[in-house]
Amino acid sequence: MSRYTGSKVKKLRAFGVDLPGLSRKSQRDRPYPPGEHGQSFRRKASPYGERLIEKQKVRFNYGLSEKQLRRLMSEARRSQMAAGDKLMELLERRLDNVVFRAGFAPTIPAARQLVNHGHFTVNGTKVNIPSYRVDTGDVVSPRQKSMNLECIEVSLENPPLSSTDWIGLDGDKKTASVNSLPTIEAVPFPLDIQLVVEYYSRLL
Repeated sequence: MSRYTGSKVKKLRAFGVDLPGLSRKSQRDRPYPPGEHGQSFRRKASPYGERLIEKQKVRFNYGLSEKQLRRLMSEARRSQMAAGDKLMELLERRLDNVVFRAGFAPTIPAARQLVNHGHFTVNGTKVNIPSYRVDTGDVVSPRQKSMNLECIEVSLENPPLSSTDWIGLDGDKKTASVNSLPTIEAVPFPLDIQLVVEYYSRLL
């Protein structure tokens, strides 16, 4: 399943890093693994475990199933770009992520729900597919009847992340313009993308 319904902070603590797409909460108050012995014992991960953790960070931040992420990795490997860089570009270009990164929603799950319910348009056309891939020049905005939704207004007043160069936000008009395609530097959490590529190298 792509929707994770368990404790989000527990996942953050297991990975040892905040994932802004998954939750606005932080693991910094308890920066040790969950469990009875988490505070006193931290096992060193094996090489496979290190690769798995990096892959899981990507999967949980963007809210994808393993099947979805593997399909994107296959597409990334067929591109002319470095596979890891292309993978993260494809993930950042998802409509639910753009809605989140523009500040219209506090997390990617919240953004996905708004998109699923038909509250957003791309270039004036309603799009209710969270995985829809935006391109340079696209304009994303709430539908006219959704402009004053409380959850959108609250999120815009207190955006989850600082602005990113590849998305231009007009807060007055509530529109987000895709200025350029995102790069690996746009990823809002620490990530060793090479370990993700290595994880899938034996599976694809």
